[in-house]
Amino acid sequence: MSLACSASGWALPNGYTRTRARRLPPRDYKGWHIDITFVANPNRYSILRGVEIPPYGGDTLWSNLECAYDGLSPTIKALVDGLQAVHRTSSYDSGEPRPGRKAAGPFAALHPLVRVHPRTGRKSLFVNPGTTSHIVGLRERESQALLDMLADEVTRPEYAVRFRWTPNAIAVWDNQATAHAGPIDYAHFDLPRVVRRITVAGELPQGPDGFRSRPLEGELFGVLG
Repeated sequence: MSLACSASGWALPNGYTRTRARRLPPRDYKGWHIDITFVANPNRYSILRGVEIPPYGGDTLWSNLECAYDGLSPTIKALVDGLQAVHRTSSYDSGEPRPGRKAAGPFAALHPLVRVHPRTGRKSLFVNPGTTSHIVGLRERESQALLDMLADEVTRPEYAVRFRWTPNAIAVWDNQATAHAGPIDYAHFDLPRVVRRITVAGELPQGPDGFRSRPLEGELFGVLG
């Protein structure tokens, strides 16, 4: 299937007609991220099922954070293995509370910059472009420069896979070793897209030096009510 770009946006392929979509909440694109790292125990796994999927658009990308770590030079690995970073609630995550629930945040947690997978023992970069605010112990310009470089590593195309959603398709991912981005093309389609998520609670991440994540603000995941 091919799409043509017109002055008014992407044109539908032959055989499809554009219908007015029902009114939906405003769409937000979070960019590359790891789920809920602003708490000290981010979720372990996520399961997403496609319910209402448009004929085009709405794909999701995943990146392998273990490959991102493996691709670093030995000198940079030695530097980041012993560092910690603060993750804070982003503006996206600090939305209006749902009826009957507590307000979402603020939350903040201190995490290792590199985490060791609790099952495999492999190291992965634990950098979340959306919520990692700074690296502890570095000057601001040093912290930002290092975070920018590591974020570039996390999002390298050779570490990523793209998933095309279909109705009832199911994606299961390890939030302890991957980052994701999606839907990556909200700006180019306005058709309904509905997916349902199940999240498995996680444990406190641990770094190569034995440091374990700890909360700075807010509660642990699983008691957010």
